[in-house]
Amino acid sequence: MQIKISDTYEIMSDSCVTDLLDKIRDIPEPLICTASGDTPKGMYLDLVNRVLEKKLDISNWHFIGLDEWAGMNGSDEGSCRWHLNNQLFHPLHIENDKIIFFDGRAKNLQGECDRIEDYVFQKGGIDVAILGLGMNGHIGMNEPGTLALSRSHIAHIDPLTAKVGQKYFGKETKLSMGVTLGIKTLFEAKHIMLLANGSKKAEIVLMVLSSSPTPELPASLITGHTDFCAYLDKEAASLSLKNHE
Repeated sequence: MQIKISDTYEIMSDSCVTDLLDKIRDIPEPLICTASGDTPKGMYLDLVNRVLEKKLDISNWHFIGLDEWAGMNGSDEGSCRWHLNNQLFHPLHIENDKIIFFDGRAKNLQGECDRIEDYVFQKGGIDVAILGLGMNGHIGMNEPGTLALSRSHIAHIDPLTAKVGQKYFGKETKLSMGVTLGIKTLFEAKHIMLLANGSKKAEIVLMVLSSSPTPELPASLITGHTDFCAYLDKEAASLSLKNHE
């Protein structure tokens, strides 16, 4: 396990992009798993700026979405795809055939999970998984109780996740189910980047990084990966730092 602590969120975001580029430097057509949410937003902004400044060519990159709310897709304001479209895909002018994403509006959600798993298999696995950390220790929509061997699946949303998730919508929205890449699928990625920032994440960061692997803290199930790195700003790392003094 690696832990990288930055003085500020901006420095953390820059560090994430630098490390991402290093990890995929020798991969002809990398497949990158992208999480939506507030935490990776700074990383995506940094990445977009580098591309727009002609410092980086990403024409050979492929992207796979981490998760999506049931009943939503990119046409729904507040959805995971909608946020990633605005933060990453549209600013970078990513072609649709370079993006694979769950359609939460599909009539057969299990079929969506199977489609995504088939794609990952055909691509030889995910090269880099960029993940955020939920307040209850979830990654993607792998909520507490999710097993380490889980593949892409239909998830029942934890009440805390549903409550926190309201911030992404302009009005109160029912969030009870979703579809997500599974723990096993993510663990098989070549590289895992877990991002967390802000004092509100300090307690869950400490719990995840100091816990033995347990389904009750889904993020703890991936910390034993051979190339796992947690990227934290000082606020998110504050309790972890105290614990190691």
